[in-house]
Amino acid sequence: MKRGIVLTSGGMDSLITTAIAQKENDEIYLLHANYGQRTEEKELKAFNAICDYFKPNGHLIVNIDYLARIGGNSLTDHNLDVPRNELSDSVPNTYVPFRNGNLISIAASWAEVLEAQSLYIGAVEADSSGYPDCRKVFYEQLENAINLGTKEDTQISIKTPIIDKMKHEIIQIGRQLNVPFELSWSCYVDNQTACGECDSCLLRIRAFKQAGIKDPIPYAIPINWGF
Repeated sequence: MKRGIVLTSGGMDSLITTAIAQKENDEIYLLHANYGQRTEEKELKAFNAICDYFKPNGHLIVNIDYLARIGGNSLTDHNLDVPRNELSDSVPNTYVPFRNGNLISIAASWAEVLEAQSLYIGAVEADSSGYPDCRKVFYEQLENAINLGTKEDTQISIKTPIIDKMKHEIIQIGRQLNVPFELSWSCYVDNQTACGECDSCLLRIRAFKQAGIKDPIPYAIPINWGF
């Protein structure tokens, strides 16, 4: 029995990763975290909609709002401004320190109980905001640490199926898998209508344009799709 746990934020990348995991496993389980982020309400709504669509064998919602108390990023600290209309080569202040490391650790605990063999995360290294916890080498080393820190009969693999893909390629994979893009949420700022200006929105809009597809979610500003 092949079981996989998918870290499902409600974003586009995790949506597509969920579809991939479902094809590769007999059972899938979805894990979502509330950590005090600005769009916590919308992301949770997106997660629940994704659960309704994929009908996983189980799901788990965890509260790790200690990340908000730690702070150091504009997603949880309202005293910091989320960057608008810029995609820089440096790590933006939307990076939540070691968030993915926290999430993978929680998933590993659940995997031991479920006897799941795989943890899936929709991390993207090549065409993203440049977060250090989205690098392929990080997950390779973290997988080793997990298997050193779990029972001897436990063998867990971390799957990053889209980590080397460009964003428009990820969208094309999603289209082939017929994923419901309209259920996903990428905006870092708003819980109602995507702002279209934060770096996550900019990456998403650019990718849909390059893929030649109109994004089905609404934006607060006019978007020239060019086709």
